[in-house]
Amino acid sequence: MTDTIRKAEVARKTNETDIKLSFAVDGSGEVKLETDVPFLNHMLDLFTKHGQFDLTVEARGDIEIDDHHTVEDIGICLGQALREALGDKRGIKRYASVFVPMDEALAQVIVDVSNRPHFEYRAEYPSAQVGSFETELVHEFLWKLALEARITLHVIVHYGKNTHHMIEAVFKALGRAIDEATTIDPRVQGVPSTKGVL
Repeated sequence: MTDTIRKAEVARKTNETDIKLSFAVDGSGEVKLETDVPFLNHMLDLFTKHGQFDLTVEARGDIEIDDHHTVEDIGICLGQALREALGDKRGIKRYASVFVPMDEALAQVIVDVSNRPHFEYRAEYPSAQVGSFETELVHEFLWKLALEARITLHVIVHYGKNTHHMIEAVFKALGRAIDEATTIDPRVQGVPSTKGVL
């Protein structure tokens, strides 16, 4: 464990959303979520519990239009908070690849905390919506998270029949992969890069 407390707070207010978010990398799975998007609350709860982070989100958005701006901006804020919380990334493992099953569904998330934002997404869902939540917003959230956190993120849903299960497996795997990649490894001196910087 690092002596530095790895946490950050981010606020973002636009004509479309008003978000306050705090995130701790080295947490205990504590979650406090107040958003207008119930399905995203459910996914963020899973992400936090399985990553053993602490996360607080207060978000209001123009959901009378749709959930797009709220989901996108929470992804932006979470990515910014993750990047800030990790600081110079000294001692982290950097990489992780995690498979998570959820009943009949199997998802894989691969992370490189690289300071090079890149996102690859391989997922085909049986339905376009889970309740009122549009499944295309999963891509929007993950892409903005990767971009703002400046991580390389690959997400693959290998198979599944239930859209809820498939997305749930993604968020559980995301939490576990980010947890593993950001874990302090006592064998790592400085940052895990031949460049000497991440």
